[in-house]
Amino acid sequence: MNISRSVLLLAGMSLIFLGSLATPASAADDQFKHAEKLYDTYCAQCHGADRDGNGLNSTFISVQPRDHSDPKGMGDIPNDEIIEVIKKGGLAANKSVLMPAWGEIFSDEEVDQLAAYLRHICKCGSN
Repeated sequence: MNISRSVLLLAGMSLIFLGSLATPASAADDQFKHAEKLYDTYCAQCHGADRDGNGLNSTFISVQPRDHSDPKGMGDIPNDEIIEVIKKGGLAANKSVLMPAWGEIFSDEEVDQLAAYLRHICKCGSN
């Protein structure tokens, strides 16, 4: 075996070993992948990359966006209210007029996925 083939073989074996050390994605991560992408695209500007209500736009909004990472605050909100606010906007829950209505943009399935994702973020279960 020449040196270049030996180096390639060792490099390949190293990659296989390192790949076996990587933590596999959990089923929960896969379940929320699409909702997370929607959130990052449409919600993070106000609610923040950390889901804590401190997005880039939050400094320009008089009513601060909800902290989706807060288990107490999110745990007190029933699922049907979360779904209604996603579909109809902030006014549906007497919140900020700047929270857009996404019901014409997202399918019912996507709204349900987002609501479940919010429960996942706050680790507060469903109501």
